[in-house]
Amino acid sequence: MLIDGHNRIVDYLRVSVTERCNFRCQYCMPEKPFSWVPKENLLSYEDLFKFIQVAIDEGIKKVRITGGEPLLREGLDCFVKMIYDYKSDIDLALTTNGYLLPKVAQQLKDAGLKRINVSLDTLKKDVAAKIAQKDVLEKVLEGIAKAHEVGLKIKINCVPMKGINDNELIDLLEFCKEKGYVIRFIEFMENKHAKDTAKGLTSQEIQNIISRKYNFEVVPRDSSSPAQYYKLEDGYEFGIIEPHKDDFCASCNRIRLTAEGYLIPCLYFEDAMSIKEAVQNNEIDKAVNILKEVLKNKPEKNKWSQEDTSETSTRAFYQTGG
Repeated sequence: MLIDGHNRIVDYLRVSVTERCNFRCQYCMPEKPFSWVPKENLLSYEDLFKFIQVAIDEGIKKVRITGGEPLLREGLDCFVKMIYDYKSDIDLALTTNGYLLPKVAQQLKDAGLKRINVSLDTLKKDVAAKIAQKDVLEKVLEGIAKAHEVGLKIKINCVPMKGINDNELIDLLEFCKEKGYVIRFIEFMENKHAKDTAKGLTSQEIQNIISRKYNFEVVPRDSSSPAQYYKLEDGYEFGIIEPHKDDFCASCNRIRLTAEGYLIPCLYFEDAMSIKEAVQNNEIDKAVNILKEVLKNKPEKNKWSQEDTSETSTRAFYQTGG
C-alpha cells in the first residue's frame, strides 16, 4: 500500500504517453507556436510499463492513460494490452478528446480498456471550432458513439466557460442523460497556458444554471472521486469537480507520470522527480525509492482557492493529463 506524507492512500496512477495534442483548447493550450518534446525524449511503452508494474505491485489499483491526446501515439492498444495482461482486474481507463476514437475504439476495448473520459464542451459546431481552434465536433460525437457501441463505459468532461458555452450546460446534461453517459462539469483551473480571456464558472454558478430547469440534491461524497455528485429527481446524477475547494485535495489518491518519465505528486505544482534513468537501466529498487520519495513530499493541497481565484498554475496540463 502506498501512503503519502499526509496519510492519504495513493492507489491511482495517471500516465501521460504524449504531450502532443491535435486540439488547441483555450483553457489548456498556448496560442503562440511552441516546440513539442522530441519523440526520442519520451519513454518507450516498455519502460513506462516497467514502472506501471512496480506501481501496481506497490498498491496502485487504477491506471488512467492520458496526454496531451493519447490517441496520437501509435500502438496505444498494445500498451493497454501490456497492462491488462499483467493485471486484468486493474481499473484501466483513458482520457481523450475523442477525435480519433472512431478508428481505434474497438482495438482499445479488445486490448482490455474498460472506461473512457471524453472532453465535450459544446454541442454546437461553431463553438467547438472556437474552443479547439479546428472543426472537431462531428468526429468527437462519432467517437463517443463508437466507444458506446463497442461497450466502453463513458464519462463526459465539460469545462464551462463564461461567454462561450455557459448557455449550453442544460443541453449537455440532457444529451448525456438521454445517451446514458455520466457528465462532469469541471471548474476552469487557472494556468499560464490558457488564453488570457478565458474565464470559468464556479460550482455554484453551474448549479444555479442547472437549477433553472431541474431540482436536484447532493449525493454523499465518494472519498475516492474528485467530483461532487448531484441527483436529479429522476435519479440521473451529474458531477462537478471543484479544484478551488480543499476537499478536492483532502481525498486526493493520485500521482502522475509524464511521457518523459517525471513523477508528479500534484497537478498544481512543478515539483517532480524522474524515474527515466532507473527504468531504462532496470534499476527497479531505485524506481520504487523515487516513487516513495515523491509520495512523501506530495503537497497537502493545491493553491487554487475560493478566496483567491487569481492564483495561476505554471503547470502545462497537456503534459500531465490535467
